[in-house]
Amino acid sequence: MSTAAGLTLSLSGLDISLLVIYFIFVIGIGFALRRLIQTSTDFFLSGRSLPAWITGIAFISANLGAIEILGMSASGAQYGISIVHYYWIGAVPAMVFLGIVMMPFYYGSRVRSVPEYLLRRYDRKTHLVNALIFVLSSVLIAGVNLYALSAVLEALLGIPLAVAIVVSALFVLSYILLGGLSSAIYNEVMQFFVICAGLIPLVIVALKETGGIGGLFAKLSTNGADFTSAWSGTGLGGHNPIGDWIGLVLGLSFCLSFGYWTTNFAEVQRAMSAKDDNTARLTPIIGAYPKAIIPLGIVIPGMAAVLLIPGIGEGGGLPYNDAIPALMNKYLPTGVLGVAITGLLAAFMAGMAANVSSFNAVWTYDIWQNYIRRGRPDSYYLRVGRITTVVGVFIGILTAFIAAGYSNIANYLQTLFSFFNVPIFLAFIVGMVWRKAGRGSGFWGMIVGTLVAFGTWVLYKVGVLSFRSDLAETQWGAIAGFAVGLVAMLVASRFSAPKPLAELKGLVFGLQEKDVQTTTRIPWFKSPVLWGIGALVLCALLYVYIAVV
Repeated sequence: MSTAAGLTLSLSGLDISLLVIYFIFVIGIGFALRRLIQTSTDFFLSGRSLPAWITGIAFISANLGAIEILGMSASGAQYGISIVHYYWIGAVPAMVFLGIVMMPFYYGSRVRSVPEYLLRRYDRKTHLVNALIFVLSSVLIAGVNLYALSAVLEALLGIPLAVAIVVSALFVLSYILLGGLSSAIYNEVMQFFVICAGLIPLVIVALKETGGIGGLFAKLSTNGADFTSAWSGTGLGGHNPIGDWIGLVLGLSFCLSFGYWTTNFAEVQRAMSAKDDNTARLTPIIGAYPKAIIPLGIVIPGMAAVLLIPGIGEGGGLPYNDAIPALMNKYLPTGVLGVAITGLLAAFMAGMAANVSSFNAVWTYDIWQNYIRRGRPDSYYLRVGRITTVVGVFIGILTAFIAAGYSNIANYLQTLFSFFNVPIFLAFIVGMVWRKAGRGSGFWGMIVGTLVAFGTWVLYKVGVLSFRSDLAETQWGAIAGFAVGLVAMLVASRFSAPKPLAELKGLVFGLQEKDVQTTTRIPWFKSPVLWGIGALVLCALLYVYIAVV
């Protein structure tokens, strides 16, 4: 099903001019940074030289792709205010944990990718499985963002979706090839502000049309308490489609959230490009603040679309994925609409670029260099990285058509996360906290965890298992994958000797290494712990706010 089916976006000459200017800037950044790309580290990790405000904004901008702009607004329209759990307990705590606890391991050990950490902590087969799982998930998720970008272009230009997908892919490919990760990151910073410029007026108009947040919730209360109250119906005998409290706390808040934010190289790669250890730790925590506010600009308009876009999500109406672009098209005036549509396209490009730039790093460093062509000059791996970028984009074109089959792409993405991210997080967290985990235990934890999560989904689809919704299935599938995978790691450790402590330096708790030693203490206002606590307090206050609306 095409997301753009039935939706036509009408732009004026001014709107189109704004789009053209933006695209010129994107390509210009790629050309400007091209001369700085001399080594593979420059191409894949920006030479580890970027300041905290750049990496922090890029960190969250890389996440502001199709899953946020289309997927979460679609979920707001389909499920209601309960979708905020995917931000306030399903993202921010894990981002704070990544910054405070896990970034010292990643950055201090000087690994170039997330899979490389597992190579040093476990063994080669664990590393290879992780790398293969990651490259598969990267191209699948890149396809989601590419599909969303192409669907908007289809609605804008009236060209067939297949043609729009290819054109969009070639454009994103051009600026990543030119400037590598630096080009992606600096474009992501610009894209973040363009996205905000497009969403803020939409929120204002949507709330004005529905009588403010209080009026919106009052009018939607006829859809049931579960739609307008975050925790209503989350008991074991309730009916909230987001899930019950066990699935939310253990499945979403722990397994899915920590699995995504702490091991997804598309995000972690931005922190690894930071100029020093403290900057790397601050990167995800800086990103946590806009992440906490984003539901007000995405979920709330999605809920408003239920009232303002008749028939959305119903037979013959627009699919839920169209909530945001349909609202923009209906209510935003000339000029503002151009900025808003530019923000949409910027978000989708940021999401795709993040996954392609992480895909090429993992394929080149972790698979090609380790298992196919070892010991070649750095210039050789830089060339392989550029070729891999091209290949990754074209694979993304194929996977974009998979995403086209979902009316709510957030459901599709959460399913992918339960398959791929949760078992990888299991191997990481056990390896970090348990020094005696056997060399081969990470391999078995990932294999068994992935198979169990996938098997749970299959049993749900064929009707053997029953859950409240597709999202609830991903939570329980994640719990099952983590729990059974953990048992597999414990059993495997009885038959596989652990690595000696000398080989675990910088990789496990108690043996951490700081990458940057300074003669002066970090100022209190740059403390990752302080800023992390602030982000958690902000989420708690937002929960209180929506409870009293």
